[in-house]
Amino acid sequence: MAEKVKLFVNGQEVEVEAGKNLIDAFGAVGIEIPHLCYHPALGADGNCRMCLVGIEDGRPPLVPACKTKVAEGMKVQLDAEKIKKIQRDIMELELINHPIDCPICDQAGECKLQDYYMRYDGKPSRMTVKPVLKAKKMDFGCDVVHDQERCVLCARCVRFTRLVTKTGELGIVNRTDYARVNIFPGRPLNNRYALNVVDLCPVGAMTSRDFRFKQRAWFLTKSPSICQGCSKGCNIFIDHNREKYKDDVIYRFRPRLNEKVNGYFMCDEGRMTYKQENDNRLIAPQVNGREAGFAEAIEAVRRAISGATKTAVLVSPNASLEQIFSIRQFAASINAALSGYSDGYIKAGDGDDFLIQDDKSANRAAFTLLNIDDSKAGFDAAINGADLLINFQNDLGRSLAEDQLASVLANAKLIAISSAATGCTAKSAVAVPVASYSEDSGSLINCDGRLQRYEIAVAKNQPLKSLIEVTNLIGGEIANNQEARAGLQAAVAVLKDIDLEQIPAEGIALTESEVAHVAA
Repeated sequence: MAEKVKLFVNGQEVEVEAGKNLIDAFGAVGIEIPHLCYHPALGADGNCRMCLVGIEDGRPPLVPACKTKVAEGMKVQLDAEKIKKIQRDIMELELINHPIDCPICDQAGECKLQDYYMRYDGKPSRMTVKPVLKAKKMDFGCDVVHDQERCVLCARCVRFTRLVTKTGELGIVNRTDYARVNIFPGRPLNNRYALNVVDLCPVGAMTSRDFRFKQRAWFLTKSPSICQGCSKGCNIFIDHNREKYKDDVIYRFRPRLNEKVNGYFMCDEGRMTYKQENDNRLIAPQVNGREAGFAEAIEAVRRAISGATKTAVLVSPNASLEQIFSIRQFAASINAALSGYSDGYIKAGDGDDFLIQDDKSANRAAFTLLNIDDSKAGFDAAINGADLLINFQNDLGRSLAEDQLASVLANAKLIAISSAATGCTAKSAVAVPVASYSEDSGSLINCDGRLQRYEIAVAKNQPLKSLIEVTNLIGGEIANNQEARAGLQAAVAVLKDIDLEQIPAEGIALTESEVAHVAA
């Protein structure tokens, strides 16, 4: 339990966590101190002065909240007239050269400058001269587009490239009205986390070329989820919108704070995996290369299973813990060999010492937990002599060369149960579409042994059945996530005392000691 201290805010006693600065400590108990340059992952810079607060009987009487730690008995003034005047003056200075084009700004609805103007200023401009003109639509590299005219020089982006990525591509050049954030000559942004500067920017200066002017922020539903771009399992928001008469579409992934996993950030490659949820989806069932009804496809799968001499089952390392368990139980019930072979999901040497992992699958750790063999030798043994291969979401074309895949399919009929239209689904005798992870719920275990939960984010106009539901329809005993979780608790010792229906937001470390976590 963190140590607490008692202090006074506007004459009212509050209890906050010791050791924190005023912004973070007060924010944790629901008291906002406005700020533009401060960010918990980047530390205090103290350049915007928006967070100046009064300290009664203090020397000095005015201090920046980002650089001032809480102390027992401290008396803090937030609503004194002198503090309000400082906030109005700072806002006026920020807005002297700032374009008032909120209706067309990409950040409208998510802009701190906009929010603070409405909350702390609200005064008409007193400017009678033309504002200083600055550049627009500057290509900074890595799909970051900068509008200099909207920049408030908070330096968050500069500090990110220096403190976090340590690549240092950004800097503030010149002084006074001529000060600008810019790249160094011949050195555009060139790191795998560059798009985090878009999230860090409190205004509309840093924008993503991919998202720029695609949607209004207030139309987006922001659903918490887990990135499945690699085994790190970064916490994210899935931002999606269903326009009138259209289907629900995902427009971007953004990082969601989890100090035990990814901190405040995520990699650029993981952000772009949202496109896989929108594009190349398997929507209609297929039987022998033609579109078929769902009931016909399920019946074709059941007939293939009953007529097979030997069946092999292949499961994806991206499947949830509940899905993998239900598939394992299904394979056992039909006496099928089960494999998790997925070497193609591993890109050796691609990872780094921050967030990016070599393993591009989301849940390989579940294979170890459930004793599922994912070796090539195990797959060869499973497929040897099999005349039926049932593939659950595994993109086998990533792991086998074209001739190797052809050799496997020469002897075994392929049943594909998948959310994506891949080379494997095109070669299958029967293909059954299922919901993707953004349309389903489940649990994942990341590379650090942390169990996390994701829920349904996207609701399609014509929703597909979940993988567990389809597994149940073709002969599996487990019908839903609740039954799978009950089975997991009974079958897996490390899960016995964990309530799988109530996994906390930060996840649960399944290792004996707490895993090392990211503080950024």
